[in-house]
Amino acid sequence: MKPAPFEYHAPRSLAEALQTLDDAGTGGKVLAGGQSLIPLLNMRLAAPAHLVDINRLDALAAVDVEAGGVRVGALARHAQVERSAPVAAAQPLLRRALRLVAHPVIRNRGTVVGSLAHADPAAELPAVLRLLGGSVRLARTGAVRDVPAAAFFTGPLESAIEPGELAVSAFFPAPPPRSGTAFHELARRHGDYALAGIAALVVLDDEGRIASATVAGVSLGPVPVLLDVTEALGGKPADSADWASAARAVRDGIDPEADIHATADYRRHLAGVLAERALRDAAREAADA
Repeated sequence: MKPAPFEYHAPRSLAEALQTLDDAGTGGKVLAGGQSLIPLLNMRLAAPAHLVDINRLDALAAVDVEAGGVRVGALARHAQVERSAPVAAAQPLLRRALRLVAHPVIRNRGTVVGSLAHADPAAELPAVLRLLGGSVRLARTGAVRDVPAAAFFTGPLESAIEPGELAVSAFFPAPPPRSGTAFHELARRHGDYALAGIAALVVLDDEGRIASATVAGVSLGPVPVLLDVTEALGGKPADSADWASAARAVRDGIDPEADIHATADYRRHLAGVLAERALRDAAREAADA
């Protein structure tokens, strides 16, 4: 199939892009990497009246390591962020997650912010942003707002982006002191969407006990699921923590859906297994920090 007819726009400045989106209203759609949008257009699952191509806005390709974390511009490709040593040093979870995103040819073109804007609960980056407490910066003519991850993802393939707005960047906070992260997922084939996935963040106190432990889930709900499992671990030292109890807390705290790839019970089981692995790995990294 081929896309439904649309009017193509190629703005040369951010101001022009925002004005074009404002004029287009609900009929506007943004093209950046296009790895999700183009298939939707071709299958006519999306039929915008106006397609706004932002690929000429070079300033949006910036990736900046700031004091509090990493800011990724709307045109920064997955591969660009994945290969950045400063980014990996500032926020290691980003590289770990990006290496699980599809295949290299997709990561060479797809964008980090585009993946967030697509808001697919089966994607890795929404879970990372939710776990880290990051945010997405949205701009429109005359206004800019930062939307925290907790409010940004509103449903499957739905976000807080309003007509006339452009997601110009995303901010991934740096890990707190004495913390560690990990990301585990299971897919039928490497590069496929995960049947289930878990990103974990563990923070230790000065005596090596677990101060906090949280996980975010992939393919476990309509939006990235965030669970605090600190209570299940009881403030124990990382080397003697009851990870099985944390896994049970994860299984009890989710309500996954069944589809042609996995039953809900199987996803719940996978979530527990992956949570135990990810939490243990994150705690090990925190102990070595």
